[in-house]
Amino acid sequence: MSPKGPYTLVTVNKVPERAKLLIGRVVDDVKDRYTITHAANVDSIDGVKATVEQVRPNLLFTASMWTPEEAQEIVAIAKSVIPDLKTFSLPQGLQVQRGSDGVVEYIKENLPALLD
Repeated sequence: MSPKGPYTLVTVNKVPERAKLLIGRVVDDVKDRYTITHAANVDSIDGVKATVEQVRPNLLFTASMWTPEEAQEIVAIAKSVIPDLKTFSLPQGLQVQRGSDGVVEYIKENLPALLD
């Protein structure tokens, strides 16, 4: 069975290097099931609309540094551009509580519900 996709992903993370590293691990780990391209990272809420308009992703992830309210705002802005955009918000504090490995595992555990 060939992988599902391709999916174009935009992340919203104040630490772009970490987003690139963690998503790179996820993409590599799930490449037999999904083809995901990490097209861009936005490091502020203000940049979400322009990036989504430019990249036209079909996936958007918000990092665990955002409060639930901020994550909702980010998702609302992105969906105002692409209404059927698939979005995934990491729980606030996950990176602090479980570290990078915990974040990677959490995303991998939740991808099937989002993409299948």
